[in-house]
Amino acid sequence: MFHALLSLPSPPSPVMFEAGPLALRYYGLFIALGIAVGTWLTSRELARRGYDGALAVDSLFFVVPTGFIGARIYHVITDWELYSGDYAGAFRVWEGGLGIYGAVAGGLLGLLLFCYLRGMSTLTFADAAAPGLILAQAIGRWGNYFNQELFGRPSELPWAIRIAPENRPAGFGDAEAFHPTFLYESIWNLLVALALLYIARRFASRLKAGDVLLIYVSLYSVGRFIVETLRIDPAFIIGESFRGNLFVSSILALTFALLLFVRHAGTSGRKRAGTE
Repeated sequence: MFHALLSLPSPPSPVMFEAGPLALRYYGLFIALGIAVGTWLTSRELARRGYDGALAVDSLFFVVPTGFIGARIYHVITDWELYSGDYAGAFRVWEGGLGIYGAVAGGLLGLLLFCYLRGMSTLTFADAAAPGLILAQAIGRWGNYFNQELFGRPSELPWAIRIAPENRPAGFGDAEAFHPTFLYESIWNLLVALALLYIARRFASRLKAGDVLLIYVSLYSVGRFIVETLRIDPAFIIGESFRGNLFVSSILALTFALLLFVRHAGTSGRKRAGTE
């Protein structure tokens, strides 16, 4: 009883407002709020780099649709068992289910087209957008709270979240509170956003176009790997029990960190040679 009083409550409904067939869900609200805040921060970063901040808003017409489609495709493909008997469910995005790696890949395709049409460097724009993107992710994760999804193993920690019986995974019906992994990821994303803003300013003279993007993917993937070790929601499995997102996160974290190292290893070597 005492533990139940300490744990975090879950909302009674994922619906914020309902009028007839129309319903405003918290999930969609937080995604929209994340996009708005991320766009604002991107416009500030573009202006700081000498570009028109309004380009951040213009790019949304290219980035948001392709990012959204990519996010849904990634989720449906990697969690196909959820939709194999309900194909229409693949289109019910308001019920949750967006993969951030698919969103980034799809968004980059839209950004490539936008920058090509505007005659801009895609890598420079991506660097300016990276802090806003990870901040948008931090905000969007709260939609999972209202959907009572993406939580972790049962927990007795004071900040564990109570989950309604109908939303508990099979085999965990007797557990009342779980790790709020959506919260862990949201906090990590916020810290990464602050780190990217600091790095972009503190090391501006040493950074190459695309470096901030590489750091973003690598740092986010480190946090995602840690969170995935706690999650128990359905996920695509490699082998018998290895969560696929653990593999994806580890590969991306290491690959993008290595790319960053390689990009600067040669530069550092040339600088040392020039001073000898």
